[in-house]
Amino acid sequence: MPRKEYPRRIYHNPAELLRDLRAVRRERRRVRALHNGESVNAAFRERLMLAVTQVNGCRYCTYVHAKAALRAGVGFADVAALADGAIEGCPREQIPALLYAQHWAESDGKPDPEARQRVLETYGEAGTEAVELSLRAIRVGNLVGNSVDYLLYRASFGRLGNGQR
Repeated sequence: MPRKEYPRRIYHNPAELLRDLRAVRRERRRVRALHNGESVNAAFRERLMLAVTQVNGCRYCTYVHAKAALRAGVGFADVAALADGAIEGCPREQIPALLYAQHWAESDGKPDPEARQRVLETYGEAGTEAVELSLRAIRVGNLVGNSVDYLLYRASFGRLGNGQR
């Protein structure tokens, strides 16, 4: 029986992980400001993180950021919708960034320049940089979590949990 490809995004080599970790480390002051709600409020940040996590499929980040979103005041229905990839219940002013977050994740952090330009026009340079920092930070968490799961998957001879193959 041919082996199926692993269904989630992972780091394919240590150099990819190191590159992402260095990028986030270089921005550690801005990451701290982001975490403290200084550049993006906590509810918006958690919505962005859930949008990316839904695309990347990290079960650990889904759990952690769903709890964080609820603590930040995001309603249960909105958290559940975001976990399914829907953004309809989100604040209107956040929808362009959330759509961009999904596109950003789907394009593996290499968004279409026109899509980025629309975000720049909506949020300005500082707002766009804060959004993209959120996206980069959660990408690292997603891919690390998924890479750990991939190692577990390989150790189990390619059997996924929950009866999946």
